[in-house]
Amino acid sequence: MAKDNVIRLELTQAAYGGKVMGRHAGRPIFVPYAIPGEEVTARVVEDRRSFANAEGVELLRPSPDRVRPECPHFGPGRCGGCHLQHMRYEAQLRYKREVVVDQLARLGGVKDAACLVRDTLPGPEPWGYQSRATFYPAEGGRLGFASTDPGRVEPVDWCYVLDPRAMAALEAVDLDMEGIEQVRVQVGSDGAVMLILSTTDDLAPALEADMPISVNLLLHDNEPVNLIGAAHSTYVVRGRAFRVTAGGFFQISPGAAELLVDLVLEGLALTGRESVLDLYAGVGLFTAFIAERAALVTAVESYPPAVTDADQNLAEFEHIDLFEGGVEDVLADLAEDGETAYDAAVLDPSCAGLEPAVVDALARLKVPTLVYVSSDPGTLACDIKRLTRRGYRLREVQPVDMFPQTYYTECVARLTR
Repeated sequence: MAKDNVIRLELTQAAYGGKVMGRHAGRPIFVPYAIPGEEVTARVVEDRRSFANAEGVELLRPSPDRVRPECPHFGPGRCGGCHLQHMRYEAQLRYKREVVVDQLARLGGVKDAACLVRDTLPGPEPWGYQSRATFYPAEGGRLGFASTDPGRVEPVDWCYVLDPRAMAALEAVDLDMEGIEQVRVQVGSDGAVMLILSTTDDLAPALEADMPISVNLLLHDNEPVNLIGAAHSTYVVRGRAFRVTAGGFFQISPGAAELLVDLVLEGLALTGRESVLDLYAGVGLFTAFIAERAALVTAVESYPPAVTDADQNLAEFEHIDLFEGGVEDVLADLAEDGETAYDAAVLDPSCAGLEPAVVDALARLKVPTLVYVSSDPGTLACDIKRLTRRGYRLREVQPVDMFPQTYYTECVARLTR
């Protein structure tokens, strides 16, 4: 290792987590805030046996894709919410595809990964696209985001990727910060703003607002309590409205959610005769559009408020079976029952991926087509490896940029038996 752990690196490959990889003495070195093709000097800050993490010291040869970041909070030791603001947007899209290919090949054992991964689809807007964000108490009674420095919160005056109406709402609120753990702000498609508060003692804090706003308290058992205004937000996708109770999940960009819906339907290629499983169904986003094109939809969701929302969001359909419970448990029952032969399944799990029991049940049910929506390429790759061992074959993967300026990448993968 060079003096003071500073080394010269040619950075060649995009790596997961917003980093770029170079090699020193044959060993991988990972550097954040860099771009493939750049040459840098970097200081090793974490030395592992087979690789090392480093921080940039000097940019020796910049990439033509390097731009000035929009946000003054972006960069080492600052806000950790964005990772790629230093790249032109087109370069971000290439970066994300390269990461997906690498994860599939290295973790998933997919030999022809580069041929199966399409170019990344851009989101509708590279800025101001997020309908929600979670803030944490920062010094001086302010709010901010988790810093790249562990344990610190970066106070922010403005977030460039968040819907401006959400930031304006925070500025209009006077909130007693004592006992506050986090403040989630979200804006519905109708422009209605909601705050969702979490406190150390599950007690509501004092709050005043200079604008109409809904406020809900999320208890430590994840149960929402309505304090002011509405208990839910409404999001519109492809002309269809979805109710989402405070604390529930919905895609962070309703505009980009339309891309996901289209891709899921493309992967299913329904004719109107099929029986389809929608697993981890949430409030019924995919279920509703599948139901317009299928003979039967069986939707499964474990979070009770989301099931209540889905029941209302899907009330017009009579050919949907909605189950509340863990996907692994419901699938085990369906596999044991054996009454319905399912033609396809949509999987939209958390970033933790599929439980082993879910993979086993899908194989037992012999579902011929799987459309897997994933927010983590590494988890997706590992799950594809397990599904491949159970008789499935990966046909294609479409990355979608749901989160511009960050390294997060949504993917829609299609597998068949």
